[in-house]
Amino acid sequence: MNTPNKLTLLRTVLVPFFMAFALMSSRGAHIAALCIFIIASVTDWLDGKIAREQGLVTTFGKFMDPLADKLLTTAAFLVFMEMDIISPWVIIIILFREFAVAGIRLVAAGTGKIMAASMWGKAKTVSQMAAIILSLLLIIVPVLGDSVNFAVINTVVWISTVLTLISGVDYIWKSKDLLELK
Repeated sequence: MNTPNKLTLLRTVLVPFFMAFALMSSRGAHIAALCIFIIASVTDWLDGKIAREQGLVTTFGKFMDPLADKLLTTAAFLVFMEMDIISPWVIIIILFREFAVAGIRLVAAGTGKIMAASMWGKAKTVSQMAAIILSLLLIIVPVLGDSVNFAVINTVVWISTVLTLISGVDYIWKSKDLLELK
């Protein structure tokens, strides 16, 4: 197993640890959750960089890397929903997009076509990770007061959710021939 794939697996393994710490009610646990999330997010960037630069792109990596990202970000949004700081609609929209794109990729794979991540897909991932990190920081250090923190968290999460929806529509639009949506 090559280094990028090991980093992807590490990101997957970190998800339950992130959730466990994030769901605890102590500031120290939330700091640990933030650190774990940042480490996991960095592995996303690093595994892709190494795989491309060293020609280590594998079928396993193509499958597991996006899955690890989805596990990490969805886990964080589920934690925020459990903490009652974001709407369940965020989860529904994100999961709809993820299932739709996964389905499109399966159909594409069946025809021999590879669906690479688009600019919108990358913007979605970056915006989700940034929104999660900012939200965790505001949970740890509520410098703005509860109501303002709540508003900021919801604003950044909804911005990332809109980008998630746009990237999903982009995948569907680019696949209209494949899906016979003519």
